[in-house]
Amino acid sequence: MKNSPYIHPSLTINEAPSDVFMNFDAFRENTETRLHAHEWGQLQVVTGGSLEIIAEETRFIAPPHLAVWVPARAVHYTFNRRPLTYCSINIDSDKSSSMPAHTCLVSVTPIVTAIIEDFRKRSVNVAKTTPDKRLVNVLLDQLYISKEQNHFLPNSHHKMLQPILAALERDPTDSASLKIWASRVHTTERTLARYCQIELGMSFTEWRIRSKYLHSMTLLKSGMSVKEVALTLGYQQASPFIAMFKKYAGETPEQYKNRLI
Repeated sequence: MKNSPYIHPSLTINEAPSDVFMNFDAFRENTETRLHAHEWGQLQVVTGGSLEIIAEETRFIAPPHLAVWVPARAVHYTFNRRPLTYCSINIDSDKSSSMPAHTCLVSVTPIVTAIIEDFRKRSVNVAKTTPDKRLVNVLLDQLYISKEQNHFLPNSHHKMLQPILAALERDPTDSASLKIWASRVHTTERTLARYCQIELGMSFTEWRIRSKYLHSMTLLKSGMSVKEVALTLGYQQASPFIAMFKKYAGETPEQYKNRLI
């Protein structure tokens, strides 16, 4: 069926080929991995979309400027609603001892991104040459100083918020106001705004902007121009969209598109 998730066949690794190794892949939409764990820590990095990871009874969403760190033996599974390019950096317990002991989001520096892309282009999964081993050491040094980040797009099982958030994740271009949503779930705008702050730690407006940011990367990857993406997301002109994108990504939408080439 069209909406049935695709179970990825190639993500099960029984034995690590090295103390640090990378896996590269491109996931089509609605791809998931079954519940599993590794004997090594794993940093999951994506471009062109966002990856949902469920671990420790918490949902983590990894946009390209952040990554999800999953420590060794943490049971987890992943799902992506839209196509994306994927990389996992797998690190054994000795080398990952300086990383957090719990699943979390961490920042991804431009140096980490550059090393990943270099290895991807050269199809290097395990560093074998002296220069590549030096690059791996630099990558690890960068990860050790990465800052743990708060949830980018938090979720909630609250009876009023859950259907709203689910609807907006399905269609991030929905422009219905908080007042309209409040009427749909039979409450007041003020009450719904208060639940957003309590449950999500941010306003409804901020949550929706972040959802649009994640969706914009899929639209940009599909070939849309920056202006077309801005209009699709409900902006009257491109400049506010560009400012929003740069706030989260640290680069303009055009720079992001150029990196995808």
